[in-house]
Amino acid sequence: MSLHVASRRRTTLHRDFPDALILDVTSRAPEPWVRLSPFYPHGGIPVPGHPDRTAQSVEGVWQALKVFASEEEDFSKLEVTTMKGIKRTVRRLGPPLGHRLEGRLLGYEEARRLIYLPTYRWMLDHRAPDLVAELRELSTKHTVVLLDYTTNGDVADLSTPLSHAALIAQRVRDL
Repeated sequence: MSLHVASRRRTTLHRDFPDALILDVTSRAPEPWVRLSPFYPHGGIPVPGHPDRTAQSVEGVWQALKVFASEEEDFSKLEVTTMKGIKRTVRRLGPPLGHRLEGRLLGYEEARRLIYLPTYRWMLDHRAPDLVAELRELSTKHTVVLLDYTTNGDVADLSTPLSHAALIAQRVRDL
């Protein structure tokens, strides 16, 4: 199996991965690969700690449960279907205090582990299993490069955002 993750901004992709199948998996990707973006509105995604709620997207869950000094959770983010206007930014709201889960404010790494990872994995397993299986098949025949804006696959590395492409690659390898 030959599966790699690279930055969408990398200018040497074709030189570094000659003859590779290069697939963008961001919110700007073409169909069907855009369906692997955390912003994609699959619908019916369970919200951790809220058995009565579902979300349109993984990013909607992440943003909805984020807490700022000036603003608590924003459950309206669960309903966003446009892949735009989901983010709740530091520029507008100041630094986040964390993510609230079952009444507890979680730090960034713990929130990644208890909210983001299980939600994204659920989406891969229940909303995009066909694409995960196709990537597995493709990566046995070709070198496949998944493009994302970041390449950080280490949940504990808080210096840069977590790469969902790295999570896809791990899920494909785990099958």
